[in-house]
Amino acid sequence: MRAAVTVSALALAALASGPAMAHASSMSLAVHVSAASPAAPVAAGSASAATAKGDPTPTPTPTPTPSSTSSAPATGDSDPLTGGTVVDTVAYGRHTLQRMDVWYQPDELKRPGVFLIHGGWWSSGDKKQMSEIARSYAELGYTVFNLNYRLSGNAAWPAPRADTFDAIATARKHAALWSFDPNNYVVVGFSAGGHLATAVGTYGERRLPGLRGVVGVSPVISPITAYNDGADTTDGYRLKLRESTIRLAGGCEPVECPKVWNSMEVPLHASRGDAPTLTLHSEEEFVPVQHSLRLQERLKRFGVPMTVLTQPGADHSSPMYRQPGVAETVQEWIATRLR
Repeated sequence: MRAAVTVSALALAALASGPAMAHASSMSLAVHVSAASPAAPVAAGSASAATAKGDPTPTPTPTPTPSSTSSAPATGDSDPLTGGTVVDTVAYGRHTLQRMDVWYQPDELKRPGVFLIHGGWWSSGDKKQMSEIARSYAELGYTVFNLNYRLSGNAAWPAPRADTFDAIATARKHAALWSFDPNNYVVVGFSAGGHLATAVGTYGERRLPGLRGVVGVSPVISPITAYNDGADTTDGYRLKLRESTIRLAGGCEPVECPKVWNSMEVPLHASRGDAPTLTLHSEEEFVPVQHSLRLQERLKRFGVPMTVLTQPGADHSSPMYRQPGVAETVQEWIATRLR
């Protein structure tokens, strides 16, 4: 029997075993903490220019500049999108995975933005998995940025977080190309992508101007919780998630590289001025709602509102998002955050 790892110097054990806050079911509101408007964000440079205290040395990334690699009326589709939406695939870095699909209207308007981050254990997956979701937000009138990022087999943490920052920085710097309001956007992540979304939303030293909210769908917010949950289980998904967190950390376990695990642990980075957050979990999925409740408890200390919702069943990530009423709930929340 393998014992759960505790790293007292990082307070990781407290996060992994702390009391869970009460939560609601059937897509009902968990605990919504009202807060005053957060402090004004400070400008961010390139993702490789700054790191949080305790971060590992980041994998260098180039200064992001857009490079359109393709343009089509609708990626992989024969029917045109409503309203003349264009889809461009844009490079925001030199690696082949540093690409994003931009869904936009070629007009003079400044539209609010939605950034989408796919899941896949941090080691697999592709932005094409998000194409239908990207389409749905484009049809609602948003400019949509559907991201790929370096996977754990290509570059360990914090590379995928750095890529998310660089993609957003590229979109903001060249907003006029895509009818995008750089001061009015949200980030939506699924599973491992939800980890990246909440990580950028709580990264105070690199606070993102214009970020109005973060959504996590089945987000793996606490890698140490995932690591511990996979220590004594026969659940294949929890076992795989444990191994995926180790791979994300560059192959080392918490006792071997505590600074890396500290950096990956989203609740430890909660601070005043973080982005308002919405997360959703199925009641019986392998990424339990406790991930979100730990972050909610930490954000509450700083007056940052976070809503945690649960849905009956065991569906995870995109399948849960496709359950009746879930997408609509997310869209309504986003609409309240964007101006």
